Amino acid sequence: MNRTLSTFAFAAVAAAAIAASFVTPAYADDITPTPAFTSTRSRAEVQAELRQFIRDGVNPWADNYAPQQAVASSRTRDQVTAEFLASREEVAAMSGEDSGSAYLRLAQGQDHSARVFAGDLDNLQ
Repeated sequence: MNRTLSTFAFAAVAAAAIAASFVTPAYADDITPTPAFTSTRSRAEVQAELRQFIRDGVNPWADNYAPQQAVASSRTRDQVTAEFLASREEVAAMSGEDSGSAYLRLAQGQDHSARVFAGDLDNLQ
């Protein structure tokens, strides 16, 4: 009974402490005045730009603005697929654990059979 009472008392004190931490008042910061906006362009320049957008039928602030719509590819889908398949091995090697160093060594075709090390006594000069 005594143990149950002390557990209940501890839980009540903990709950009161947590509740008190949420009751602390929040103070507002000081007023920070924002500097006045100074435009770098004249009103006539902005209106001329707006007229140009309207004339072209383009509104960059519209939800359906898609500047890439007018871009046309110079290659076909088959050409792009073939290029991807040809470079797939190189891409996998370059993004591997050694960042492509083994692939580059093999791709360059260097002969590494005649290596000279600093402590090699047979190749002293």
